[in-house]
Amino acid sequence: MIARALILVARAWQVGPSRILPPTCRYAPSCSAYAITALARYGALKGGWLALKRIARCHPWGGCGHDPVP
Repeated sequence: MIARALILVARAWQVGPSRILPPTCRYAPSCSAYAITALARYGALKGGWLALKRIARCHPWGGCGHDPVP
């Protein structure tokens, strides 16, 4: 139930602010798509933790490229 709520938040980001802001994704898939997959696959705790770690890596000195959900 919590994972579904978090997925809705990620979907709201995809159809809301991310459409207005310029594309700056360093990873493929995007952080929101990664979060949705991680939450659906692992649930709120582990999926949320994976999503937070991914978002924390998304900065100018972080990595880039293909980074699928484990």
